[in-house]
Amino acid sequence: MPVFVWEGKVKGKVQRGEMVAPSKSAVLARLRQMQIQPIPDKVREKGRLSFSFSLGGVPSKDLVVFTRQLSTMIDAGLPIVQSLEVLASQQTNSKFKKILNNIKEEVEAGSTFADALAKHKDVFNVLYVNLVRAGETGGSLDVILQRLSVYLEKIEGIKRKIKGAMVYPSIVISVAIIVLAIVLIFVVPTFAELFKDLGTTLPSLTQLVISISDFFKNNIIYILSSLVLLSILLSLLYGKTEKGRKIIDGFLLRLWLVGPLLLKTTTARFCRTLATLTSGGIPILEGLEITARASGNKVVEEAILEARSVVSEGQTLADSLSARPRIFPPMVIQMIQVGEQTGALDDMLNKIADFYEEEVDAAVAALMSALEPVMIAFLGATVGVIVVSMYLPMFKLISTLAG
Repeated sequence: MPVFVWEGKVKGKVQRGEMVAPSKSAVLARLRQMQIQPIPDKVREKGRLSFSFSLGGVPSKDLVVFTRQLSTMIDAGLPIVQSLEVLASQQTNSKFKKILNNIKEEVEAGSTFADALAKHKDVFNVLYVNLVRAGETGGSLDVILQRLSVYLEKIEGIKRKIKGAMVYPSIVISVAIIVLAIVLIFVVPTFAELFKDLGTTLPSLTQLVISISDFFKNNIIYILSSLVLLSILLSLLYGKTEKGRKIIDGFLLRLWLVGPLLLKTTTARFCRTLATLTSGGIPILEGLEITARASGNKVVEEAILEARSVVSEGQTLADSLSARPRIFPPMVIQMIQVGEQTGALDDMLNKIADFYEEEVDAAVAALMSALEPVMIAFLGATVGVIVVSMYLPMFKLISTLAG
């Protein structure tokens, strides 16, 4: 469903916010139920939710530290304005410092903390703002911020592990491409000229390598242009179209080794996000909506939204997820079912998230163990074939002279 930004009046004061709803009329109706007089011209569709914690020039680690420090200050009894002023003065990131000062000024002017955060969506996403709003309403802002900091640390930890696992393969692949390009564009043509001067008949393997070298040498600009164009098209396909995202995300989930790792990652994120939302007082339906947008994978997002639709009809969360065993493993379903039956769903979701985060560590190690020999063998075999193909004519010439 789309996201709408709205403005409305409560006792003469203008309030602003965001709401997930099927239509503008649904937003207007819900606002009136909340005793908010909406301003129809100010209710409009925002577009897709963003869940990046590192946009706007504010690193994720800065947001984590800010959240944890603010929780400690509020728990110690410091007013929110004073806490924001202290934390802003400590910031070394000028962008974040300016944002915190703006938030402090908004709160001083009478705005709620959540509404002030909502004006900086490139740093504080919908999940963050909704949890803060729930904390303000329930009088447990320090507890909510503590949970948020733990959540952010866990999610950032998973991202860091995935990125770290990709560094080594990326370096090896880049070196392999550079080496092969140098050999094909500069080394092989030198041998080709030598063989041409000798006037010998070249073996089939040698002729094939020389033909490939000529192709790359004569069309290098077109090849590079095609690669750039392809990357742009894939980026547009993934970023601009729902169908494109679904195709690419579905393909990634089916990849050998990579697919299971991504599935474990999305499962851990799903459980951790939903646990944080439900423990923060967010209703299950709204929590599933936010969790779906935060999944990072279109296939998983649609599965969660379908499950949400079933839950809205009165089914349990476990039953709604059980219809999608490829996305949600049986162990996850069974543990969620136990959590629902015992009334401790958020605790059970956190335990599942902990388990799958450990599984991510194991999957990353397995991925590295499998990729390293494969990449080395591929690079060695490719270079070996080129070297042998260049020496075959020499062996043939030596045999002829010896005969």
